Amino acid sequence: MTSEQSLIVTETDLERLRQVIDHHGGGRTAELAEMLDSELSRAQVVSSETVPPSVVTMNSTVLFEDEQTGEQRQVTLVYPRDAKSDEGRISVLAPIGSALIGLSVGQSIAWPLPSGRTKRLRIVAVPYQPEAAGHYHL
Repeated sequence: MTSEQSLIVTETDLERLRQVIDHHGGGRTAELAEMLDSELSRAQVVSSETVPPSVVTMNSTVLFEDEQTGEQRQVTLVYPRDAKSDEGRISVLAPIGSALIGLSVGQSIAWPLPSGRTKRLRIVAVPYQPEAAGHYHL
């Protein structure tokens, strides 16, 4: 996690993500919920209508690069109930999912993994963002 990056989150996403954090605040996902909560606490909150199209919002498809390996991966950032990693649908509570929310194209973030290592990710593109497509209620 880095504090030099500015994050942007829509009001709608923030409200829904607070519910996810409350729901997953105990048990085996508590640490992941805390990491997400920490990220959201430093985010700039904007309306769905004014969020820039280059920002990763919930249900966005994002292309990111592992800066250490150069490997690129495209995923859709979803709520935990919709996650299917074999289909590229990554939960916002997964370590990589929490890292992606709110970042913009060109931004990088160093993110701790459960193994104790740190992964540095850079946002390459946001091929689909619901708000940019006028899909405000996904």
